[in-house]
Amino acid sequence: MPSSKTTNSHFELAGERIAPGERIQFDLPGAQLYTHTPLNTPVEVINGNRPGPVLLICSAIHGDELNGVEIIRRLRTLPALNRLSGTLVLVPVVNLHGFINQSRYLPDRRDLNRCFPGFETGSLGSRIAYGFFNQIVRKCTHVIDLHTAAVNRDNLPQMRADLSTPGVEEMALGFSIPVIINSGLIDKSLRAEAGEIGIPVVTYEAGEALRLSEKAIVTGVRGITNTMRRLGMLPARKTKSAVAKPEIARSSKWLRASTDGMFRPLVELGARVAEGDALGVVSSPFTSLEEIVSSTVEGIVVGMARQPLVNEGEALCHIAVFHDMESVEEKISAHGDVIETDPLFGIEQVKDADIA
Repeated sequence: MPSSKTTNSHFELAGERIAPGERIQFDLPGAQLYTHTPLNTPVEVINGNRPGPVLLICSAIHGDELNGVEIIRRLRTLPALNRLSGTLVLVPVVNLHGFINQSRYLPDRRDLNRCFPGFETGSLGSRIAYGFFNQIVRKCTHVIDLHTAAVNRDNLPQMRADLSTPGVEEMALGFSIPVIINSGLIDKSLRAEAGEIGIPVVTYEAGEALRLSEKAIVTGVRGITNTMRRLGMLPARKTKSAVAKPEIARSSKWLRASTDGMFRPLVELGARVAEGDALGVVSSPFTSLEEIVSSTVEGIVVGMARQPLVNEGEALCHIAVFHDMESVEEKISAHGDVIETDPLFGIEQVKDADIA
């Protein structure tokens, strides 16, 4: 960790100059709709008194993914940030149009997370991606990107990370939640394009689109502060608290519907299943026919469909495979208990939390 006697320098971002110990909010000019409505991006910068990494926390690249917005809202109020080393850049809503319209996409149905690094004279999504990537992302040394599952799906809190990218494993392990999915990079995603220029990015996935989950939110706040301690941006906690030692999945697989009908799940997120176990039932709404959906692997349920009406071939349950299934199962259960007793959980939120 940098010496407390060392003074941080001014930080410049998108034309703004932030002094050590200063925090500012501003709007990053973005694209414009045909109504002349600007799609500006709200940004907050907290520049610590001591030098350190420049960490970007962003959410709502998919506009209907709300947990990350609340995670950043709570994170920005933590007393621990008064002792910040380095610089924290907070962008709670990257896709403002999607956020306003409760949609994953932009007006032209493009996925913003498939538009990076973007073009200055490209489509609407490409222009937004270009401004965000070049004026914000390129100025940072590390990125935590906050997501949920897509609409009508639900994710167990998990890290998505390409562990072969330099710097990523340290961040993923530092988050200290039980499950890490070592996932490849998708072309033109933020993770892929930032990694291409040497900026490590990890993705926190938890909960459902258009829904807030208290467990997912508290886990996210705690995970970010854990990572910041790992990076030397925050001092160690005054008292030791239980943290999960992450387990890295060897592989993962979606189990899909083999027929049309209504899906009735028989397992919950975080459950351990064996090969052949029933995951749910797809029943015909017009006959007495039912078909059991069975697991083809032994693993942990890390994602599942929440929309009962399904067509043949639709993804129903996401199963992650680990070397030590029993250990992962125990850690997921213990982590859930810790989060529910955390002072950040519920209406107390930051008050009296051991995170100062």
